[in-house]
Order: sequence, then C-alpha cells, then structure tokens
Amino acid sequence: MSQEQIEIITVDTLLDKVRAKHEQGCRLVQMSATRLPEQVELTYSFDLDSRLTNLRLLLPAVETHLPSISSIYGCAVLYENEIHDLFGVTVDGLTLDFHGNFYKTSVKFPFASNIAACASTVAAPAPTTGTTK
Repeated sequence: MSQEQIEIITVDTLLDKVRAKHEQGCRLVQMSATRLPEQVELTYSFDLDSRLTNLRLLLPAVETHLPSISSIYGCAVLYENEIHDLFGVTVDGLTLDFHGNFYKTSVKFPFASNIAACASTVAAPAPTTGTTK
C-alpha cells in the first residue's frame, strides 16, 4: 500500500503548485475544506498513476480569500462554489460563479462560524426544573 503525501503550502504558492501538478499530468481528485477553531483548512488531492498527493493550506477564519484554480482544472469550479457557500471563503477569479447560490441552506455559510463557540453551547447541560427531597 502506498503512503499518502501531504505538502503544506501557502495561498501565495497555490496557483504555481497546482499548475505544476497539471503540467505533470495529474488529475484533480477532490478539494475539501475543514473548519478549525481559528482557521479553514483546505486540501487539494491529485492522482498520477494511482499515486495520491495532497496540497494543504490554512486560511484565516474571517475575511478569507482564495485564488480560483478553475482556469487550470475546470472541474474545480464545483468545489470552489461549494467552499464559498458552506465556509464563507471568497474565491477570486472563478470561471463560473454561482454568487452564493450553489447550495440553498437555511443558514448562510453554515460552517463559517466559530466551531468552538458552537460546541460550548451544545455541550452545556440543560437546566433542571425539578426539586430534590
């Protein structure tokens, strides 16, 4: 079984790294986002000859901007619109921008809020109203 490779990158190097993957003949397998308490973690996964490599970057939690890779990998437009609608990440230069209408959610940017704050309200015990003898 082959071992997965993860390369930590910055937003400034994203386009150059993705362009290099494209020139190597890699296919874009997936893009994922994970909300951390103070950041959004993005992972771009690529395959070449059944070998998976990943580019990972961390973005600040608020006023987050990301350059689009959709001019390099056209299919990225779906992932990027999803990341915008769910995590509130602004993707600059999308080749097809749904303007926040890719997903219809009851809460705008449902994963953009602070997870730690949400967890503390969910984890708080419910008040009791009974009397003890």
